[in-house]
Amino acid sequence: MQVSANGVRIEVDIRGPDSGEPLLMIMGLGMQLVAWPDGLVDELVAHGFRVIRFDNRDVGLSQPFDGLGVPSLPLAALLHTLHLPVKAPYQLADLARDAVGVLDALGIAKAHVCGASMGGMIAQHLGFAHADRLKSLTLMMTSSGARSLPRESFKVRRVLMSRPRPGATPAQKLDNILDHFVRLYGVIGSPGYPPDATALRTRIAVGVKRSFRPQAVARQILAIVADSRRAERLPRITAPTLVIHGEGDALIPVAAAHDLARRIPGARLEIIPGWGHDLPEALWPRLADEIARTAGVRP
Repeated sequence: MQVSANGVRIEVDIRGPDSGEPLLMIMGLGMQLVAWPDGLVDELVAHGFRVIRFDNRDVGLSQPFDGLGVPSLPLAALLHTLHLPVKAPYQLADLARDAVGVLDALGIAKAHVCGASMGGMIAQHLGFAHADRLKSLTLMMTSSGARSLPRESFKVRRVLMSRPRPGATPAQKLDNILDHFVRLYGVIGSPGYPPDATALRTRIAVGVKRSFRPQAVARQILAIVADSRRAERLPRITAPTLVIHGEGDALIPVAAAHDLARRIPGARLEIIPGWGHDLPEALWPRLADEIARTAGVRP
């Protein structure tokens, strides 16, 4: 279903009973709500949550922002390197207000929040700018954005910046897109939990067929790059917080998790060996348990 949130049309999916503890799940860069696996959602529902997934603005079935154009990432990288301001089509703070708008549209005063990757950055904004709306906070495979933190390797960056090969037919185009994402997850996925290749391709195809908006990724990257003051605001977070990260994360190195936990008062840190920058099925029970523990929810 769609709701009007912060003046933006946002696609929302809700699983679990109305009586469940509301859990708002925020996905990462260019990713849709279906990137939260149904199996993980089922685990969370079994723990007593009412799980609320949604497409961030500009991706999935939510409102597109193509009218804002496609920004220059090389220029943004140069400005960032020179410590000059980066102008983004919209800010992570705007995406956080969208998330609050989803809660408003559903009549939810306070919720548990879980954000992954860029979704974790948005969740940090909820933590320090909308503290009255949070019951608990889970920050999954994400970063404070501090400049001192190690970055992804050149190998990872090269795959991230690559684009699918063009295809002569719609079927070839789809195959090339799927090949691209399979290569990407081969680099950033969990070294200790390698996926079944067929299952991975099928899961990616579900998202691509649902919606494919590569032009939105550049706008969201700029929102991340422009968010230069997030780290200094993290000590304002008062909600019970879990920082959970994979020891094998090649996209956001695990040092980011230690940094986040140091910056957020009372944060609990969980590092999982063998986990990368994905959501492998073998870890769904562990992830659901950790989120529930932080929320104080028991089935």
